Amino acid sequence: MAIIEIRVPSPGESITHVELYKWLVADGAVVTKNSEIAELESEKATLTLVAEESGKVSLKAKEGDSLEVGSLACTIDTAVQPETAEPEPKSGKPASPEAIRPEQPAAAGPATPKQPEKGEKPATGEYENVKVTPLAKRVMEENDLSVEDVINGLRRLKRSDVEAVLSASGVAPVSGLKKPASRESKTSRMSSLRRKLSERLVAVKNETAMLTTFNEVNMKPIMDLRKKYQDKFVERHGIKLGMMSFFMKACAIALQEFPSVNSTMEGENITSYDYADISVAVSTPKGLLVPVIRNVESMGLAEIEKAVAAVADKARKGKLAIPEMTGGTFTITNGGVFGSMMSTPIINPPQSAILGMHNIMDRPVVIDGEIVVRPMMYVALSYDHRMIDGRESVGFLVRVKQLLENPTDMLFGKSSGEKELLEL
Repeated sequence: MAIIEIRVPSPGESITHVELYKWLVADGAVVTKNSEIAELESEKATLTLVAEESGKVSLKAKEGDSLEVGSLACTIDTAVQPETAEPEPKSGKPASPEAIRPEQPAAAGPATPKQPEKGEKPATGEYENVKVTPLAKRVMEENDLSVEDVINGLRRLKRSDVEAVLSASGVAPVSGLKKPASRESKTSRMSSLRRKLSERLVAVKNETAMLTTFNEVNMKPIMDLRKKYQDKFVERHGIKLGMMSFFMKACAIALQEFPSVNSTMEGENITSYDYADISVAVSTPKGLLVPVIRNVESMGLAEIEKAVAAVADKARKGKLAIPEMTGGTFTITNGGVFGSMMSTPIINPPQSAILGMHNIMDRPVVIDGEIVVRPMMYVALSYDHRMIDGRESVGFLVRVKQLLENPTDMLFGKSSGEKELLEL
């Protein structure tokens, strides 16, 4: 038996320090081999610290500390084995209070039960592990409900579940627009990922000649195509046909025709690419991440959908590696999923341009001299005027619009596209 040292791993080239964001175990906890014991944040991604052996953990750093790559984070005493402790779950969080508590003398009297927070009803042991979303918790507090009042066999409570119980009981939920007056506030330290993102955004505004050009797209052809082939597409490929794959495919084609938009600047050098490595902005609880889908120009719709779903899932779980977020030549961001009607997206350096998608809304438009209602989307292209002239930027966005409004022509060369779509 020995003392094992757990040191900070390297997240990637050029990164020398990381921030210890959160310990997932307490000092003195008995952990099992390969369980996650801490979350580390670099300027580009979150990574986890893993126990190399089973044993008792001794923490050597505090949450919020900036640690050099290779420095000591904690030690594990392998002489203490988790023989009686419950196994650690995959999330790395302790399975029980006994498994994480340092050795202490037995208490002289009965333990004092945990007091519920203000405005919260205590939960019985049966429901202690039920996950409650923040919105659901707020509605429960406003209406003086407990988990037992709402649970109904569920293991995770959402706001809609709480409101359904209130509706069934004939009680109107407390209006979110009228709340008791409060003067409370909360201050928390920005994560290293958020701090780096802030620095990059300010640098882009200060160091690039950024302009934005706008256009609008009639989404009816794509929506009709998806409606017609969705069931067959899912049956064949096991994934739904979404909007993002059409936009990525259209951009990949347009990037080949407008190489200045598919370029990066390093110092006095401009590099243009024959391939389209498209970064996709993904919103996560810890900030905006932009994993890269490589060689989109050579991919079909099903391949794009699967690739986007895979990297988005990894991003939200904090499992993206540094190489998966570097080397993109162009970026697409979709503010429409949050209801944005129009915005000016900020360039992802050292790239020269970024496309912003927005909300789809029914609007009156003139087609063939008649006013008709169509599902329309505003699209925005922010670009670096140092590398891209107005003619190229406007031409690129017009080309993307043409491709999206004629998806069958774009994908199948004016054929019906049914067979080809199922094989993509």
